Order: sequence, then C-alpha cells, then structure tokens
Amino acid sequence: MPGTFSQIYIQIVFAVKGRENLIVQSWKDDLHKYISGIIKGKEQKSIIVNGMPDHIHAFVGLRPSMPISDLVRDIKNNSSNFINEHKFVKGKFAWQEGYGAFSYSHSHITNVYDYILNQEEHHKKKTFREEYHELLKKFEIEFNEKYLFEWID
Repeated sequence: MPGTFSQIYIQIVFAVKGRENLIVQSWKDDLHKYISGIIKGKEQKSIIVNGMPDHIHAFVGLRPSMPISDLVRDIKNNSSNFINEHKFVKGKFAWQEGYGAFSYSHSHITNVYDYILNQEEHHKKKTFREEYHELLKKFEIEFNEKYLFEWID
C-alpha cells in the first residue's frame, strides 16, 4: 500500500493578548517545552519554540492531514490553560486572536532555527511590529494594519 510523503515547514507567530510582556524568564522555558509537547502530541514535528515576553515563534514540520488553524488553536488553548493553571500571571492569561504562518523549504531549516533561537538578540535591533511587517512583506502577504496584532511601541 502506498504511503503519503511530505515536507512542509511552517513558522507560526502569535502574541500575548494586549501585547503585554507577561512571559517571564522564570517560566518561559517551561512554556516553550509545553508548546513543543502540544505539537508532538498532535503528531507534528516541533523543530524549535522560542519567543519574547510578548510573543512566540514555533517552527513546525507539519503533516498534510493537520490544518494549521487546528494546530494553532490547540497550541493557544492548551498553553493558555497551562499558564492559568500554574498561576504564572496575575489574572487570566490569553493569547491575541490571529497568528502568522510562514512556509519554508528544507534548505531554510537551519536559518529559521537560528533566527528563532536568537530572538533576544534580534529584538535588540527590531521591534515585534517591524519583525512581523518584514515577514508579511517578505512572503508577499497583503494586509490591512487594522487587522494585525495590537501593537505597543
């Protein structure tokens, strides 16, 4: 019986509701591991998860049977519950609606991995807004500013 073979690499970017800097160093690694576990639990390949206090980047090897929107929904729902159950923040934690999903070829894996790994260095030079606009322009995605994330400059 023939099998299905694919090579789909997606960088997913999403932000904390209100773009608050709520993801702190003391539990950031636990969150990243938890998100990676959600991805693996959905039988997808977690390549790297990292981010900043106000947003997350997840680089995923995606099977064609998994809709990106379903994976992102599950990541956001389950990780919000994880943060709230552990009371990592005062009040209720939530992610903003929406996300970015950007596809890459196999030859770009190392570059994207390094880019996500070095988010702290990267954001010394660029804001999240600048970074996100660059991604949208690089991938030639038309957008209306009012439908993007809530920005805090």
